[in-house]
Amino acid sequence: MPPKSRFIRLDAFTKTVEDARIRTTSGGIVTIGSLLVLLYLIWGEWADYRRIAVHPELIVDKSRGKKMEIHLNITFPRMPCELLTLDVMDVSGEQQVGVMHGVSKVRLASEAQGGGALDINSLELHSPDESAFHLDPDYCGDCYGAPAPADAKKSGCCNNCDEVREAYASVQWAFTRGNNVEQCEREGYSKRLDAQRSEGCRIEGGIRVNKVIGNFHIAPGKSFSNGNMHVHDLGNYFESPTAHTFTHHIHSLRFGPQLPDSIKSKLGTKASPWSNHHSNPLDDTSQKTDDRSFNFMYFIKVVSTAYLPLGWEKTQKANKQHEVPHETVGLGLFGHGVDGSIETHQYSVTSHKRSLLGGDDSADGHKERLHARGGIPGVFFSYDISPMKVINREQRTKSFTGFLTGVCAVIGGTLTVAAAVDRGFYEGSQRVKKLHQM
Repeated sequence: MPPKSRFIRLDAFTKTVEDARIRTTSGGIVTIGSLLVLLYLIWGEWADYRRIAVHPELIVDKSRGKKMEIHLNITFPRMPCELLTLDVMDVSGEQQVGVMHGVSKVRLASEAQGGGALDINSLELHSPDESAFHLDPDYCGDCYGAPAPADAKKSGCCNNCDEVREAYASVQWAFTRGNNVEQCEREGYSKRLDAQRSEGCRIEGGIRVNKVIGNFHIAPGKSFSNGNMHVHDLGNYFESPTAHTFTHHIHSLRFGPQLPDSIKSKLGTKASPWSNHHSNPLDDTSQKTDDRSFNFMYFIKVVSTAYLPLGWEKTQKANKQHEVPHETVGLGLFGHGVDGSIETHQYSVTSHKRSLLGGDDSADGHKERLHARGGIPGVFFSYDISPMKVINREQRTKSFTGFLTGVCAVIGGTLTVAAAVDRGFYEGSQRVKKLHQM
């Protein structure tokens, strides 16, 4: 027996001779239609294979010793920049020193004049420009009974107004307007206070802090520690003839880099598109008060969030080998990986406000809620770090094997249905012919 004939019995695809085949017009139409449907379905399988979806995962955050950036843009229309102080504190209640930041104070015109920007100054308290008065090299300013600051430009001396204020704060003395203080009169400190009485202030920029529980707050006057308490010199705030208040508008507040629009479009849906409010709920928030003895508190729960692009696994090991110290990364760039990954944070928030004079919340319809007396006027942000982490990972919705399987299923299903439709048309036409011949 020839070798070819051994497989004849195994042939599942039996053939018919050409003379036994019948070609019809309806069969040609069904064939063309089935080819068009086939091409459309194969194109759909290809598009589905090429589509990239974002799959969220929830894991325990095991990172240690990490840093976090806080970016803020807050306007205080009734507070001059000269009175505002930004303090950053950690979980122990100690002020964080040596914090990398790029925060600026923007002087604003009064509300009656439109609130436009007048001047922009860095938040640095001891910038070189403040001592640019060409003082005698041997000059040693008096600290007026207070010990000289440890970080004074000249050891044992107070050569500018800020150093005198720092010295007063170290022994918890009220400073007020600095009258009869030579350094402050020379620099025009009280004149600056008077000139800015009706102005507002916007604080904008970013700070890089340890990723631990902490808080930052914006309050009036120089801050100092009194035992285990953090207090501010409120003399100039309460003695001002202008009624300053902490009415404020939060333009934006975020922890970490902002997600690009191209990524936001992948995270959202048509029914609920992703917006900044999903990750930064305090954006575009306003609070008003006419009481100068008033503070606002925001309690924030920060959740670490990572976005990993397609193919991130291939460069993960190389990235770990070439990690650079955070000090070499500029503000605003921290959290961006060279492979396109982004390490950022989402947060949820609850807020609370109260008068420092105590009393209840009857004005807001809550007579049962009583407030304690005392405290510091200002805006306080307390943040807690969640132990969980959200990972948004890009993945293809279908593997290449799945794509081939889908194509085979489309071809087989389409041809089977087309054959059934053609058979139906043929049988129907034959029956109609028989009825006409009878």
